[in-house]
Amino acid sequence: MKISEDILYVGVNDHDIDLFEGHYIVPEGMAYNSYVIKDAKTAVMDSVDGRFADEWIEKVKEAAGSPDYLIIQHMEPDHSGSILGFMEAFPEAVVVSSQKAFTMMANFFEGKDFADRRLVVKEGDTLELGSHALSFITAPMVHWPEVIMTYDAKDKVLFSADAFGRFGALDEIGETNEEDDDWACEARRYYFGIVGKYGPQTQAVLKKAAGLDIQTICALHGPVLVKDLGYHIGLYDTWSKYESESQGVVIAYTSVYGNTKKAVETLAEMLEARGVPEVEVTDLARDDIAEAVEDAFRYDTVVFATTTFNNGIFPFMREFIESLTERNYQNKRLAFIENGSWAPQAAKVMKGMLEGCKNMTFCENDVKIMSALNDESRAKLEALADELASAYK
Repeated sequence: MKISEDILYVGVNDHDIDLFEGHYIVPEGMAYNSYVIKDAKTAVMDSVDGRFADEWIEKVKEAAGSPDYLIIQHMEPDHSGSILGFMEAFPEAVVVSSQKAFTMMANFFEGKDFADRRLVVKEGDTLELGSHALSFITAPMVHWPEVIMTYDAKDKVLFSADAFGRFGALDEIGETNEEDDDWACEARRYYFGIVGKYGPQTQAVLKKAAGLDIQTICALHGPVLVKDLGYHIGLYDTWSKYESESQGVVIAYTSVYGNTKKAVETLAEMLEARGVPEVEVTDLARDDIAEAVEDAFRYDTVVFATTTFNNGIFPFMREFIESLTERNYQNKRLAFIENGSWAPQAAKVMKGMLEGCKNMTFCENDVKIMSALNDESRAKLEALADELASAYK
């Protein structure tokens, strides 16, 4: 794939992976992106997972001959895993990265930090390749501390490291966002799962990028972004400000014997009948929890429904709430449904877990179910549905 006359794609697709970072389900596989910039001097942008080193190095040779530079923007092993193979294959090449990245290289590669073949860069430094001048932007904690991004002034390309990435191998989803019709869904799941904790740091990088004329974004995962960049950057701005992207209610639940599930389904029907714009229901024991986290950040209202369990809450609900709070969950309206056969206290526990989150509005109508729905708890569901729907009228 050609990004421009001088920039070529040399990444690889991974269809063997089942869990990205040992955690995220990736049914469409994963892409590890790498790029070659050809000029009087030739630079390679990032390496790939070490399992694909031979394939990648052959692609680099075919595209670039003998490159002069390997620029490492991010040291996670899915991007740094082939550095050693590259440096052996191209003994004259120089590796370019941040000081923190070279410290990490010594940790990953048993003391090898390429002291005699390295160029340390920092914010504002420029690398001249010829007609291409590459300037470096530090992006600490988006989402590791050593991260840099790179801007090519000639072709107006931002090499954005892990930012603007999404799950999926390119031979499944398309090489550019002109072919990828579902970028936002998997980019959102990727962002909130992996980068979401670092909203302020993402905001800082977006402010730096605002001063650049960007016509193409080349991320380390997912398709090359070549159209509607304002839309994509706007989503990142919304996500990193922890603002709700869409109006609607997410009902996240666990159910032991089906009674809490029945209450949740009843509430969902009530909300739809009242014209709530979107109602998403997720079973935390069976559905992808990363999808549930994505939806909880996307929509403006979340209902948490679970049983009292071991004087606390059901484990999948605990994991879900912890996944939200550790990512700085904020700016939402919340409601609670609890179930318990003799001493329900799930609502109290869930509220306690969320009380430290910023700018939360707690609904007045909690619903308590004693084992199974009855007339009293159904009336409470009706009151909660009225309260939730009132915000959308």
